[in-house]
Amino acid sequence: MSTPADASPGRTPHRPGRRPEWAGRNYVLLTAATVVTNLGTHGALIATTWAVFESGGDAGDVGLVAMARFLPLVLFLLVGGAVADRIPRHRVMVAANVLNCVSQAVFAVLVLTGEAQIWQMMILTGLCGTGQAFFNPAAEGMLLSTVTGEQASRAFAVYRMAMHGASIGGAALGGALVAFVGPGWVLVIDAVAFALAAGLRAFLDVSGIPDRAPGGGLFADLRDGWREFVGRPWLWSIVAQFSVVVGLIGAVEAVFGPMVARDELGGARPWGIALAAYGAGTVAGAVLMARWKPRRMLFVGTLCVFPIALPSAALAVPLDVVGLTAAMFVSGVAIEVFGVSWMTTMHQEIPEEKLSRVSAYDWFGSTALLPLTTALAGPAESAFGRSEALWGAAALMTLVTALVLLVPDVRNMTRRPHSGKPGGTPPVPETALSGTGAGTSGSPDAEGALRRNG
Repeated sequence: MSTPADASPGRTPHRPGRRPEWAGRNYVLLTAATVVTNLGTHGALIATTWAVFESGGDAGDVGLVAMARFLPLVLFLLVGGAVADRIPRHRVMVAANVLNCVSQAVFAVLVLTGEAQIWQMMILTGLCGTGQAFFNPAAEGMLLSTVTGEQASRAFAVYRMAMHGASIGGAALGGALVAFVGPGWVLVIDAVAFALAAGLRAFLDVSGIPDRAPGGGLFADLRDGWREFVGRPWLWSIVAQFSVVVGLIGAVEAVFGPMVARDELGGARPWGIALAAYGAGTVAGAVLMARWKPRRMLFVGTLCVFPIALPSAALAVPLDVVGLTAAMFVSGVAIEVFGVSWMTTMHQEIPEEKLSRVSAYDWFGSTALLPLTTALAGPAESAFGRSEALWGAAALMTLVTALVLLVPDVRNMTRRPHSGKPGGTPPVPETALSGTGAGTSGSPDAEGALRRNG
């Protein structure tokens, strides 16, 4: 752990054999927790789909189970953001990890005993979605409030590099394990991963984070967050864009991708390889963004959203495993450029005490259509055909991204020299961050993740 003396102006900030000064104890703990959860969760996403198939389900059932995960995620995100700005964020994260651990453990038992039914899968994945609704705003708020100064972009890039590196291993290992030992054991691994992550996050030291003044109540906090959200055209326009983009990605990756893999590519393993290629692309993008600091962050990031449509087009053809893997890799590089640019913009523009609330509106808008698009994926395939539905998804992603470029702030916002946040609290000193500042956390979706799928 660094000391204030180590961070003095006369010192070299990153010496051989020592962590950078922004990589304090909490940063390391939470990055480690994120790696653990991503290893488990990206395998579990594949395992859940194949558990539905093994129970006799079809594309419609896969969509329903995916919808059951996303619906509570959307419903509870705003409450989760307000809660995370009122009580210590790390406690919210630990509680969410425990809920995910229990729900995945029960899911695993049902699958291993051959008793899993679609309605049970929907309930258990719904509990996972509820946990993520509280986890995501707390995690993003903690990350954005931790890093300061000129090192912010690099810290975000390194964190995301670790997160996506774990996604590669999780997706590849999950696809292989589903093929060799079945989906039940992959769900067991995911439950254990959540338990380990909760343990790591329980040891966080948040004494370096400034106390937040109590607000006027939960609904007052939500109204305040809404005013922050709608008052920034760059923010709400990109969130609206990603509401469509993420909804379509959810349908493609949760329903169409596994179906194409099963029918055209030979099963779970090729799809796991394709997802791993996406993860490799995100790592490559993170390496790039650790060194590159584009001046017009949002403009460059938005241009890099266009290649996200490539996997949909590749599945629509469909391309072979090599072609699909290449499309997923390019998409991963591009979305990581956007992801780091977006986080840097949020860090620069949003006051620290409102980060979780604003992040909640971001996550809410970005995931709002996921329950609908995943539920309609099966009917869309029946009505239009699988290839036509995938081409339509690629075209719509391209259209909404082009429309966002009409917003002046998206084209013209520039990176400012470090001088604190506009309208917010001063940044935490670097010396505080190196010892007791809060760390970072990760989302298993997409991340998400989703808008970013990681």
